Amino acid sequence: MNLPMLVLKYSQPVPVQVGEPVYIPLYSGVRAGFPSPADDFLLKRIDLSNELIKHPEATFLMRIKGHSMTMAGIDDGDIVVVDKAVKPEHGKIVIACVDGEFTCKRLYLLDGETRLQPANPDYKDIIFKDGQILEVWGVVTSCIKQF
Repeated sequence: MNLPMLVLKYSQPVPVQVGEPVYIPLYSGVRAGFPSPADDFLLKRIDLSNELIKHPEATFLMRIKGHSMTMAGIDDGDIVVVDKAVKPEHGKIVIACVDGEFTCKRLYLLDGETRLQPANPDYKDIIFKDGQILEVWGVVTSCIKQF
């Protein structure tokens, strides 16, 4: 069996500036059932940048278009936090560039096989041909949703 030649290329981080922190109240123990007084559960005030961004100089945001990752909890219009400092490994969700186009998929790296897998049965895996280049831009670490 002749496996395709695949080059995994990692992009260099782009420096970003981090502004002043914005502290927002964080509550714990919020139930999806019967209500309780929220003030009893105030833990502290947090800055979302500190919660979502571990490597500021290597982190960027991307808005998702499409439905291929819905079963992973990433929907059309969501914003994903992407960290270039996290090593892309088997099973991680990544932002990749394939044939000049960006895509968000789960990285499959087992038994000498590399592919990008959607999290929606209506979409097919991206299987690479000989000489095709997979450029991983970063690993998705969080997803920001709006309702």
